[in-house]
Amino acid sequence: MNYFAHSPNDAHPGGQLLLEHLQNVSALAARFAAAFDAAAEGAYAGMLHDIGKYSDAFQRRLGGAPVQADHATAGAVTAFDARVAPTAFAVAGHHGGLPDLGTRYDTDSTLLGRMSAAYRATLPDFSVYRREVTLPALPPPPKFRTSPAAMYAYTQMLFSCLVDADWSDTGGETESQYTSVDTLAARLDAHFAGFTERGELDRLRNQIRASVLAGADARRGLFSLTVPTGGGKTLTSMAFALRHAQVHGMRRVIYVIPYCSILEQTGKVFKAVFGEENVRLHYSAAELKADGDTDANAFVSERWDAPIILTTAVQFFESLYSAKPSRARKMHHVCGSVIVFDEAQMLPTAYLRPCVSGICTLTEHFGCTAVLCTATQPSLGPLIAEFAPSADVRELCPPTYADAAVFRRVTYRFDGALSDEALAARLLDTPRVLCIVNNRAEAQSLYAALSHEGSYCLTTWLTPHDRGAALETIRQRLSDGKVCRVVSTSLVEAGVDLDFPCVYRAIAGLDSIVQAGGRCNREGRGAAADSVVHVFVPEASAPRRLAQNIAAAERTIAAHPDALASAAAVRDYFDFLLYTLKDAQALDRKEILDGVRKLAFRTVSDAFRLIDGEADVSLYIPSDGGDVYLSRLRAGERSRTLFRAAAPFAVALPQRTIADLIARGKAETLCENGALLLDPDCYNPETGFALSEATKANFI
Repeated sequence: MNYFAHSPNDAHPGGQLLLEHLQNVSALAARFAAAFDAAAEGAYAGMLHDIGKYSDAFQRRLGGAPVQADHATAGAVTAFDARVAPTAFAVAGHHGGLPDLGTRYDTDSTLLGRMSAAYRATLPDFSVYRREVTLPALPPPPKFRTSPAAMYAYTQMLFSCLVDADWSDTGGETESQYTSVDTLAARLDAHFAGFTERGELDRLRNQIRASVLAGADARRGLFSLTVPTGGGKTLTSMAFALRHAQVHGMRRVIYVIPYCSILEQTGKVFKAVFGEENVRLHYSAAELKADGDTDANAFVSERWDAPIILTTAVQFFESLYSAKPSRARKMHHVCGSVIVFDEAQMLPTAYLRPCVSGICTLTEHFGCTAVLCTATQPSLGPLIAEFAPSADVRELCPPTYADAAVFRRVTYRFDGALSDEALAARLLDTPRVLCIVNNRAEAQSLYAALSHEGSYCLTTWLTPHDRGAALETIRQRLSDGKVCRVVSTSLVEAGVDLDFPCVYRAIAGLDSIVQAGGRCNREGRGAAADSVVHVFVPEASAPRRLAQNIAAAERTIAAHPDALASAAAVRDYFDFLLYTLKDAQALDRKEILDGVRKLAFRTVSDAFRLIDGEADVSLYIPSDGGDVYLSRLRAGERSRTLFRAAAPFAVALPQRTIADLIARGKAETLCENGALLLDPDCYNPETGFALSEATKANFI
């Protein structure tokens, strides 16, 4: 009889023979895994992954019979008995996700539970596979198998290769063609060639870029790039990344950014230089999950195959530790890449140890170079020494530039406690001013107290489309010298190109205060004495998560009152915050690294959430620009291109908030990880998602 891999679909209208599918997936997985010297195991995993479909039960299921047939465990058992553990994990999880190792006393929820004699006895007979399938030779074990962190990452990378190969072949996906790294580097050179030096600031930016590029020939590994605010670090870091990629034959640049607002701004710049087709923006938006063989939605998640990827820190690190097929699919494309961590000081403290461990593992074992890029460099030396003892972090920007007078553009002033009424009065008395507060509800409340002419509110409750439009208007009003009062959360303080003559910043960590200072007198047109950053204590209590950051900032402010943005002040701040106020447990709050040592893939994946309450669901907002995409989604159309086009018209909200909206008839389910807003009163294009009393508890 003929054995089929899956039911007919658009790519395979007559169905696809199982042997053909296994051979295709084996070849693809081998090619993908070659990026980390694992082609042999990729081929082996690809041939094994669906051998359970040779059972009569599974073939009857494809014919429409209402039977259950576990097909993934068959290949996992074969690999497990051959002592090829990474393949056993990858095959076992290629539909439902990577399992924990567990124990033999478990049922079907862990790998060892599924390898037990009791569970094996429940599997349908799949032995007929031997008539058609010739398995590749057993792959050699990885060279770094004594390192738990490296083996954990290796297994995830193999899993990524297998899922991507499986979904690509099933969905009939073809590889996209992109411009070469050499051409992209030439385009950036041409962009720089069009610049003319208009003053001291431009001259120093050019000098900094030349100094940074001089280090691009260095061996792969860990670098820091500490450029003063306004020093042009975005394009300078990209220039280094592309030159370094050319020298070492690396595949792509992945630019990791803390906020979507910076993602949008940086993406616009990069698309203008490199061409829109070569730059892929990946928001922390809907990822469709793979629930079964016939789930057409399983094949539309991101792949990260473009030469320039822009993504958020949430997306990058949660994907790095994810056991979910949809999120893991793209991760093998990280191998052999230059990864720029923009605003590196914003790596989340509660997950700092696993984040640094992941960065070190990628650079030590998977051919990556990592660049920690910021004006306020965190003190990561002790953690890097722990996770990569032989590594040295090489600074690309000579420290002499940090002391240049042109970069000392503001004066910091500490105003003490300010009531909401007093703060609003000050803002109304200042025609062009930026005020940064510590949470979204506070921003919306303060904005309501301002006159609306020339007033704006920026938070992550605005869609990227509306936030981008507001930023363009704000820049134009500032350029024209018009009234412009902006209330924002911290999303504007790192990397967003705004230039105000006056800034107010609610007390927070020193890095946040200094970064907020980068939005004041950014181009150096005013005198430092007249360009004031007011630090104040707001009426509302600061979020508990900021308590230690504020304590460390107050200590540093007392010690360095006249040199708040100096390298010495920043170093003292991070040393005290990370290694005195906090201990190792505080830097790995969810005990992620313990789960890594235990090969607890699913447990780690569930626990690794960089922001408490970080959204699982995208709420799509009807709008003039996005309705065409939302109507297509509502009609059932699914593709990566469509989801990318719709992403700027969505806000990310916790699943329980979406469930509440749906239950009250204010939203409807649109796709597995997305909903469509039905009640226009729940969203205001000026302030974003409306936080009702019913949903406030979800954000505390």
